[in-house]
Amino acid sequence: MSNTKCGWTVSQGQRLRELNAPENVLEQQFPTERERNMNFLELEQTYVRQSREHLRKLRENRRRPRLCELEEALAKALRKAGFVQVVTPILISKTSLDKMSIRSEHKLYKQVFWVGDKKCLRPMLASNLYSLLRKLEKIWVKPIRIFEVGPCFRKDTAGKHHMNEFTMLNLVEMGLPVKTGQRRLKELADMVMKTSGIKDYRTVTHKSEVYGQTIDFVAGIELASGVIGPHPLDSRWGITDPWVGIGFGLERLLMVRENFGNIQRAGRALLYLDGERLNI
Repeated sequence: MSNTKCGWTVSQGQRLRELNAPENVLEQQFPTERERNMNFLELEQTYVRQSREHLRKLRENRRRPRLCELEEALAKALRKAGFVQVVTPILISKTSLDKMSIRSEHKLYKQVFWVGDKKCLRPMLASNLYSLLRKLEKIWVKPIRIFEVGPCFRKDTAGKHHMNEFTMLNLVEMGLPVKTGQRRLKELADMVMKTSGIKDYRTVTHKSEVYGQTIDFVAGIELASGVIGPHPLDSRWGITDPWVGIGFGLERLLMVRENFGNIQRAGRALLYLDGERLNI
């Protein structure tokens, strides 16, 4: 008698992934094809019912996707902590990229969506925030605290952790003593993580394509990168004061919190609505 077990067929596995089945389900093995097929039908029906119920609640009660709810919760928490929300252009100049050291030989340059020869869709929020800080320090008493939540665009590698269009939260606090930078960065990261519903994460140092060394916040995948200034880039923007800044990917925060197997479920999509596959 054979002890060989069988897993899901390719089409069954794909269907279960579409319905956001957890890894332990996707890895299941069965003694016979008949038992496997019976289990597939039962699981598919269960996940479809769950998806329909989630979409029913979205229509009748919540009426906002989780991405919008997260953005609203984070903006509220940061404003309460003394940060001012700003909105800046999605189209930025080639000069702004150059001041961030993103030139033709830079890896990130190849990921830029160009609009004509001199403009592009912003691949990050940092350049606009740098520009605002330079102007605001002439008007406001320090420390200056600002943040922005908005879309960014990169021709990124296809995969379950990357999107060409994604939502960033960037916050920056300028004008505190240099010696407080490490502690303050951790405080701000803790606040954002708590508001996002993420409890378990760790910090690692990482070599960044733009900033050199960053302090990253990781929960299985990288969720955010933090930097402590002064930084060599500052002089290009006329910034001289110490600062701390962190950039969070909102779709990644949602992906971890909701245990999504694919970041597409968390972001702007036509195949999904609020994390639920629409071909159900």
